[in-house]
Amino acid sequence: MGRLTFLFLAFCLITSSACVTPQVSSSLTAEEQASAAKELLQLSLDKWIWMAEKDTEKLADFFHDRSKFVHMSGTWNKTRELEIIESGSIWYKQADVHDAVVEVFDNTAVLWNRITLVAHVRGNDVSNEFTVTEIYKKEKGGWKLLDLTFSSVRDTHKISPNAPVE
Repeated sequence: MGRLTFLFLAFCLITSSACVTPQVSSSLTAEEQASAAKELLQLSLDKWIWMAEKDTEKLADFFHDRSKFVHMSGTWNKTRELEIIESGSIWYKQADVHDAVVEVFDNTAVLWNRITLVAHVRGNDVSNEFTVTEIYKKEKGGWKLLDLTFSSVRDTHKISPNAPVE
């Protein structure tokens, strides 16, 4: 785990309010939302580690069967994403998470994180700044990733939580 990723995780676990924007429209209590947000932040960080380690077994269980992945070069489904990871055609070597925001809506959640991604793509190591949008659905077995979308951004980009709905 990268040093920045570890520091960010420690910060979020200690001060979860900095990483969570409660939503009044949810039927969940503020405590339930905060707990779900902590769990999702950890799952998101775990996902980056599993991707770096090419652990397609854990990822296959974590990715929803109908999940989609939006990259700079295309959009594909779970099967294709797992093939890409396993083959190493994209090797997610390290994701340093700079900031993240989670919003929980009952059994659905959206997590935005701004990352620096070091990856091995088409024979070259590259480093890119992204805002990554992750959409999750809670099912019987826990949270499943429905969507992972990479958006190219400037390194000055900040993720702002929405103002609470009144």
